[in-house]
Amino acid sequence: MPEVARIRIEVAFDGGQIMGSFVTAASAEALEKALAEGTKTTAILDTEDGPMTVVLARVVYLKRYARDTQVGFIA
Repeated sequence: MPEVARIRIEVAFDGGQIMGSFVTAASAEALEKALAEGTKTTAILDTEDGPMTVVLARVVYLKRYARDTQVGFIA
């Protein structure tokens, strides 16, 4: 089974809690789109630990990290 590329995101909620996770690119894009549109009430993320439902009305910000870069030398 091929490995699915994952993207690191952080989601901050009102109240100060921050959740960081690795999600599929499709999940990250769907979450960004749902937040921008404001039409849905929840979004389901496909995380490394399994599905996670996020209540969009509680999201303060979403941070999407660029792909990991490697520092140093590769042998």
